Amino acid sequence: MTKSEKHTFSLTPIRFGLFATLFGFFIFTVGAKPEFFGMDRSPVVGFVQIAVFLVGLGIICLGGYIALIALWGDDERSIVADIGLRLVATGYVFAVFTGMADVFGMGSHPLPDVPFFGPLQATGVGIGQAVIALGFLMTTPFKRK
Repeated sequence: MTKSEKHTFSLTPIRFGLFATLFGFFIFTVGAKPEFFGMDRSPVVGFVQIAVFLVGLGIICLGGYIALIALWGDDERSIVADIGLRLVATGYVFAVFTGMADVFGMGSHPLPDVPFFGPLQATGVGIGQAVIALGFLMTTPFKRK
């Protein structure tokens, strides 16, 4: 491999992206399982918990985006990587919409009832997270031989 063919990238945005991803995971965990931190005050998963874990998921997506884009460095991203980044965004939108379905008036407990994170919403958020994971996998720059 000659110097002109060498893959170069900066470690600073990769480190920042990984730090943001870990911070987002912490926020996500606080929202999803507040009892791990002694903060559980309700027997059900309510609006605040849903909002907190969705914000954490958004920070995870942003940190992963920054880190994976930085891994591409000087190389041009492939079509598959661009589609993967769009899948990350689509999966996040799907997770937010299904997680907040009650707030948007589409869930099984529409307002003015207390929003409740039920099994259908959990399935929708899980599907959104799977789409996000697929998008990140598609964005990963694998070495070419």
